[in-house]
Amino acid sequence: MNRPLEGIRVIELGAVITGPYASSLLAELGAEVVKVERPDGGDPFRSFLGGTYSPHFQAYNKNKRSVVLDLSVEEEKDKLRSLVQTADVLIDNFRPGVLSRLGLDDDTLENLNPGLIRCSITGFGQDGPYAARPAYDAVAQSLAGIAGMFVDPENPRMTGPTISDNVTGMYAALGVLAALLGRERKAGGRRVDVNMLEASMAFIPDPFAFDDSGMTVTPTTRVAASQSYAVRCRDGRCLALHLSSLPKFWDALCAAIEREDLRTAPMFETRPKRFENYALLAERLNEVFAARDRDAWIERLSSFDIPFAPINTIPEAVEDPQVRHLGTFYGSRASDGTEVRSLHCPIWFDGERIEPQGPPPLLGEHTDDYITTSD
Repeated sequence: MNRPLEGIRVIELGAVITGPYASSLLAELGAEVVKVERPDGGDPFRSFLGGTYSPHFQAYNKNKRSVVLDLSVEEEKDKLRSLVQTADVLIDNFRPGVLSRLGLDDDTLENLNPGLIRCSITGFGQDGPYAARPAYDAVAQSLAGIAGMFVDPENPRMTGPTISDNVTGMYAALGVLAALLGRERKAGGRRVDVNMLEASMAFIPDPFAFDDSGMTVTPTTRVAASQSYAVRCRDGRCLALHLSSLPKFWDALCAAIEREDLRTAPMFETRPKRFENYALLAERLNEVFAARDRDAWIERLSSFDIPFAPINTIPEAVEDPQVRHLGTFYGSRASDGTEVRSLHCPIWFDGERIEPQGPPPLLGEHTDDYITTSD
């Protein structure tokens, strides 16, 4: 079965990333996702760079249908309630209490649809001292300890892609799938709650385990333990090395770079020593790799079966030979003719991809398909 969630209808009351990403993952697996949007511009991500079809919106909303409802109007709320009666799953990422103010509290939802899986995504949980606060990716990353692994306090700045938003969407989708399986086993409808703070912390269990064992956790604790290095080559391009715990990879690296002296040096001769002297070894390796261009090192490291990769830019990742071989991207065309490049679902079933995959919807594109209007 190439679309395992075919026949499952998901109603999404979501905006920006966490809710939309959770439902997008379910859509990739074959679910029919109906995204309910406001009439005044829809999901705010639509207009992040102007217009109503920004790259931000496209990234998190492929394979969906869009309907427009003004939930400040009671008649429109009735239409939403009618839509919920047809659904298997309802996903929202409102702050606590908003769903109830829309007339969709737990009791109402259970009466409307006893088998409904209700998934609510919040920043910090349904209650507690932070429950009413606004939450976005940088907030959750920082509170959970993730940003502390990346931000230099001497020159603080946020960098990199969204992490907390995305992993929260993944955990929400996982919770929905588990609840759907439970329903098949006669457990009935369920309420699933996922918050960004706990999802972010759950995504990085190792620093908390290190801390519990009495270790001082720093931004380099994990990479030192895994023996991961970033090195700059003569042409200014960079490589990543990940030697892990197997002695053969350290021995092979020393042979590849022709530095037997590093392999036998007392400060590097054992893995605990390499952990203890991580910063010094990183400095030595950068001195070595500065002697050749990256392509030359790629050829040599490959011949010694060392775990490594070029540190690609996004355009380089798109054009990487393995990515091109896998056919990781697909093209689609929105109903207004806009060409969209999207990432395939990374899950294969029985050696095949899930097909077909569709473009993100235009605002309100499918309203007439799902909402009955009264004269």
